[in-house]
Amino acid sequence: MPEEKRTVVVPSLTRQGRPPAGQGGMWRFAPTERAKDAKGTFRKLLRFYMREAKSLFAVVILLILDTIVTVAVPYLIGRAINAMTGRVDLGLVGAFAAVIIALYLLDWLLTIAQGVIMNAATQKIVRGLRRNLFDKLQRLPLVYHDTHTHGELMSRLTNDVDNISVTIAQSTTQLIGAAITIIGSLTMMLLLNVYLTLAALVTLPLIIIMTRIIAGHSRVLFAGQQRELGRLNGLIEESIAGQKMVKAFNMEENMTSRFAETNAGLRHYATRAQIWSGALMPMMNVITNLGYVSVAAFGGFLAAEGIVTIGAIASFTVYARQFTGPMNNIAGMFNNLQSALAGAERVFEVLAEADETADAPGAVEMTVPRGDVRFEHVSFAYVPGRNVLNDVSFTVKAGQKIALVGATGAGKTTIVNLLTRFYDVTGGRVLLDGLDIRRYKRDSLRGAFSVVLQDTCLFTGTIADNIRYGRPEAADEQVREAARAAGADAFIRRLRDGYATVVSGESDTLSQGQRQLLAIARAVLCAAPILILDEATSSVDTRTELHIQEAMLKLARGRTSFVIAHRLSTIRDADVIMVVMGGRIVESGSHAELMAAGGKYAQMYNTRG
Repeated sequence: MPEEKRTVVVPSLTRQGRPPAGQGGMWRFAPTERAKDAKGTFRKLLRFYMREAKSLFAVVILLILDTIVTVAVPYLIGRAINAMTGRVDLGLVGAFAAVIIALYLLDWLLTIAQGVIMNAATQKIVRGLRRNLFDKLQRLPLVYHDTHTHGELMSRLTNDVDNISVTIAQSTTQLIGAAITIIGSLTMMLLLNVYLTLAALVTLPLIIIMTRIIAGHSRVLFAGQQRELGRLNGLIEESIAGQKMVKAFNMEENMTSRFAETNAGLRHYATRAQIWSGALMPMMNVITNLGYVSVAAFGGFLAAEGIVTIGAIASFTVYARQFTGPMNNIAGMFNNLQSALAGAERVFEVLAEADETADAPGAVEMTVPRGDVRFEHVSFAYVPGRNVLNDVSFTVKAGQKIALVGATGAGKTTIVNLLTRFYDVTGGRVLLDGLDIRRYKRDSLRGAFSVVLQDTCLFTGTIADNIRYGRPEAADEQVREAARAAGADAFIRRLRDGYATVVSGESDTLSQGQRQLLAIARAVLCAAPILILDEATSSVDTRTELHIQEAMLKLARGRTSFVIAHRLSTIRDADVIMVVMGGRIVESGSHAELMAAGGKYAQMYNTRG
């Protein structure tokens, strides 16, 4: 049943060399995806198991005791049957029956104890795995998040980890128990009769061959299923987050069509994965039944020859079932095992990604930054060979207000991203107070900036909590002062719960302009020596914009400020205006100087003001 070929659409890069917005997941899983490594994934997963080695050891001890009980029962059954042949010894039969019942009760208690210990260990293992994955997401460089959809990453943190959780909880004790039971049953079979044991094992090669064939196909299909599930989650997340745009442009049918296509891809892999993995159990039943026939036929011959007793054959038949039964159980767990390995591999792919560049050896703390900034022949590319910035050089003195203007995609935001070390330069260097920013410890470097991005981000919590996000220790009065400086205090006090009003990053209880004001208040409260405003007033009306400008003038006094703006009238008071085009600074100067020069800035100002 060879896997059907499917066409994979590889998204093209944007002009800046980055994957198109919203297609990070597709880009990630383009045909360059490396081959799956089930053995390597299992070894990595085993290391997580070993963190609960004490609990697992206790479970193994209980399983060994349980196996001893399990293998003892068939032997006692054979002895009881022999006691009923010829002259029946009712007392001996009754004693055997009482012992067998007691052993079954002990088996029940041991099984409960295994479940309690293993479930507790499972939740600790999964908690650690989920914590490690979430911590890793915080340490990954920004470029990783830029090239992966939120839904695809969420799928790894939830669906894939849940698959691992199910396997640990349901399959680990069964797998360990199966291995111990197989060893114990095989030992008893050999002690009873070597020839009958060989008859029982005649089907073992067939079991191994069929398992390997089906496992190889299923692993590929389950990996595809998890991949398609990640793409589907990404599409759902985009659709829900952008529902207003979907309706505004009448794209409901288009989104439904894209969902149906992605859902069909998931169905394709899921169906074939279930068919292949589901085929194992029936095949195992047929093969094991053939083994029983072999044992019965050969055992009957040996009994007729007087080589073995009827009781021995009865015991051996139970042992044969105990020997092959765990294999059938493993076949029944096959879906979970393959799905969990595929999910674990996707989790470990994230854990194996390189962290954000570590601080350089001997990196120093930034203590009292002045705000002198210098770019020396800086070049940068998101993708090697596709430069976004080319040989950018400029100097900013502490306390100056710098405006960056230019067309969308010219490289304005990239300049401030390099300054804050969201990305590292690919050529040249950036200096702050005369020292390469890579020589500073990253945490202390970023503490020198207050940033307001074009895309406002609020977190679930009160308005006060969101404003003090960068300074959790700030007092309530300081929060209110920051809100007043940003022009947000008036609308906050009109809310029913004022500063205690609970907001969410996903809800629309606040307008985009109000959310922007809160982001500006957050930057005001940080009071860092360098202020970065990336289209900070893009979502507010003209009157509010004027009010914010006044607040920003007060805030910027004594601070180095970088302002990115499309409305050029808002940056006329800047000390230096730099025009960025095609990744280069083509003009720089004050508003009056650039207007007098009659160059690109003058053309833009006269066109859009």
